[in-house]
Amino acid sequence: MEILQKLDEYQKRENLLKWEGSFREYLEIVAKNPLVAQLAHARVYQMIKYCGITEENDRKKYGFFDKEIFGLEKTIERLVEEYFHPAARRLDVRKRILLLMGPVSGGKSTIVAMLKKGLEQFSKLDEGALYGIKGCPMHEEPLHLIPKEMREEFEKEYGVYIEGELCPSCKMMIQEKYDNDVSKVIVERVILSEEDRVGIGTFTPSDPKSQDIAELTGSIDFSTITEYGAESDPRAYRFDGELNIANRGCLEMQEMLKCDEKFLYNLLSLSQEGNFKAGRFALISADEVIIAHTNESEYKSFIANKKNEALQSRIIVMPIPYNLKVSQEVKIYEKLIAQSDMQDIHIAPHALKTGAIFSVLSRLKESKKQGIDLLKKMKLYDGEDVEGFKQKDVNELRTESPDEGMSGVDPRYVINRISTALIRSGTICINALDILRALKDGLDQHPSISKEERERLLNFISEARKEYDEISKKEVQKAFVYSYEESAKTIFNNYLDNIEAYCNGVKVKDPITEEEMDPDEKLMRSIEEQIGISENSKKSFREEVLIRLSSYSRQGKTFDYNSHERLREAIERKLFSDLKDVVKITTSSKTPDAEQLKRINQVTAKLIDDHGYCPVCANELLKYVGSLLNR
Repeated sequence: MEILQKLDEYQKRENLLKWEGSFREYLEIVAKNPLVAQLAHARVYQMIKYCGITEENDRKKYGFFDKEIFGLEKTIERLVEEYFHPAARRLDVRKRILLLMGPVSGGKSTIVAMLKKGLEQFSKLDEGALYGIKGCPMHEEPLHLIPKEMREEFEKEYGVYIEGELCPSCKMMIQEKYDNDVSKVIVERVILSEEDRVGIGTFTPSDPKSQDIAELTGSIDFSTITEYGAESDPRAYRFDGELNIANRGCLEMQEMLKCDEKFLYNLLSLSQEGNFKAGRFALISADEVIIAHTNESEYKSFIANKKNEALQSRIIVMPIPYNLKVSQEVKIYEKLIAQSDMQDIHIAPHALKTGAIFSVLSRLKESKKQGIDLLKKMKLYDGEDVEGFKQKDVNELRTESPDEGMSGVDPRYVINRISTALIRSGTICINALDILRALKDGLDQHPSISKEERERLLNFISEARKEYDEISKKEVQKAFVYSYEESAKTIFNNYLDNIEAYCNGVKVKDPITEEEMDPDEKLMRSIEEQIGISENSKKSFREEVLIRLSSYSRQGKTFDYNSHERLREAIERKLFSDLKDVVKITTSSKTPDAEQLKRINQVTAKLIDDHGYCPVCANELLKYVGSLLNR
């Protein structure tokens, strides 16, 4: 019964959204809240703004797009700040069609779907409320009832800009029903809905020979034309084209450049003048955001045709490339898998990351910058530290290839192959090797990939495998180091004693004999080399650790094994290196002795409890790392 109660509550909330009143009452609402009369572009921007805008690393982040769009922060910032924000302020860009152009499965359709769904939800809030003339097929702004001659005075008094004219249907309704008394016109609250065809329209091209322009502009109602006697009578016309119903909201033009020319011509007047031609009527006003999307090859064909120059000048092209950050690519896969019914199958840690490494590598362009290969570039883009390079190098790398991300493996292909691995009979857990195997098998079955492209992608699978090898060794390293935690702490303390003596130019005491001796350079370098600290940079690294130690001491905090991430990694690697033989024997022994079994159980428990593994993939990981170490 609980679900019925919730349905009842939902219906009550929906009913509360309904409102009807006179034009006079509507003017009182406008006086209190002028935003109810804002234009479509301003409403979209207001919706984005309502969900929160924050600044992070000199880049704006938009809460509205956070849950669905990953790794396209710069693109989204351009979309909002170069189109929606200036359009909301009534700058000339609002008279342009927004064209999202990019490779397949890059997020174009998702962005449009989010905007449409967002407008539906926003129109239900007080902040996004809008009203229309009751009975108008285009849910028209009631302020259109105010004559042109009075609008300047109205704007001064109410601070509201009015744009557009009454549609033919409303003009007749005011004459016939209200006897030209606008004060009696009934106004209602409008809730935008794609399903109900209110304020949100979608146009999809089909066969140009059979598709009718009426799909955009409406059509004559032949059942009533004999009653009203003329095609120019609004009562004999259906104002149900996508341009009509999208008024006050947005119109999505799917694969716009595949449309026949006669359909595109209608958009010329609508984008520039805010009106379009339908039937035997004067130009009809429409206030809507036109968002189109297409792929790169269609766009290149479009701009190559000189006949399209007029429309081209009325388009703002927004490139939507693939994501180039591995961590964000993983979120895309997680989102798509979460929508499925496969939650009972465990995905091992780093499995999706390995697939993401493959796809991101395929999208990157080779850099001219010395010392930067695709792997280093990938890590820099994802915010990782790369020896010898800083994050400021990222901007320089991006400017090298402005079209980077416009080609490569699309997320759809990778998720298709992950799905194949997930659905395999008897599978209860999949790991990185399962995904790489599925990706490779997919290339063998792909008919449209050239031999050269296949070789290139196989090379990226090999690179992803090497990265996973390093990741898996680190995972076991961390778990093993936990079993030898005391040894790690001893190495840590010895290192601190030695760098303190080194930096202060004093001797260090031998922990056993207590004899004074020079700092143990061999010990310090054996640790520092684990994380790539060169001979030239060892002094600055040691001083930096010592400064951190002093800072902790002044604040009364303990500087322990976990206080310096890079140092901890270096010590873990050093200990793992020292224990390599022990690890080899322990992970690869078919008949482990009591001590080895104890270690294996400790490591397995650590992997399961702290690192997200299940018993199956933890066991597979130990076997795999054992085989790597024995090579």
